[in-house]
Amino acid sequence: MILANVRRGLKRDDAQLALRLIAQDSDAEYRRAETQLRDHGLDDLLDDPRLLNGLLERRPGVCASYSLFAYVVVRHAMCGVGESDRVMADFVASILLHFGLHDRASRISALDDEQYHTLTDLTAAAGDSDPKRAFLVQTHMGNYALWLSGLFPDYIEARRWRRGAPPLDYYEEMGRRGYELAAAHHLAAQGGLTELLSAASTRFGRLRLALNRVSDSYLFPNVHSPDRLLRQVRDEGRWKLAS
Repeated sequence: MILANVRRGLKRDDAQLALRLIAQDSDAEYRRAETQLRDHGLDDLLDDPRLLNGLLERRPGVCASYSLFAYVVVRHAMCGVGESDRVMADFVASILLHFGLHDRASRISALDDEQYHTLTDLTAAAGDSDPKRAFLVQTHMGNYALWLSGLFPDYIEARRWRRGAPPLDYYEEMGRRGYELAAAHHLAAQGGLTELLSAASTRFGRLRLALNRVSDSYLFPNVHSPDRLLRQVRDEGRWKLAS
């Protein structure tokens, strides 16, 4: 089960690197950032735009842990689309970290032997007679749809136009449905996950847009296709109307 626990896993070295990147070799700024950390906690540093710039542009940024880099990039992208919930950013960053591991995106848990490669397969398994497995499948359905539509929108759009495959709207619908089913499951209530999963369902489109920005800016920045431009214009219009 993927949980919103990336921030909790950040270590002292992550905080020290954040201070260095924010200070940018200025002793005065370093002391100011230390005071910020002491008085307001690590979250204030993680939200500082100088940290994101430092991770992307300054040499010490290459030493960042995967957890620090993933959380900061996701958090700032989500703030950019009006999603200010730190727990949600934590959850989405955790999905990226877990799905970046070998074939984890196709498994409902790290120890599960069965692999699912389509949302159709996950939908068919979402009503499994084993309550625990059904809950894991439903949650994975939301996670998988968000991961695919968030980080690989160009791939989805290309398959749509060339092969008649489902559009991004289909992935949003299936992702919302997965999180909605999982939020209503009694195991979500037992684990204190109902509110998070329900919010992920309701705000799926916004989460997807934030990850699209991560993908377009950092993963595949050199793609300049008509499909991408049309998607960006359409999504920006949708987000402005929604906000």
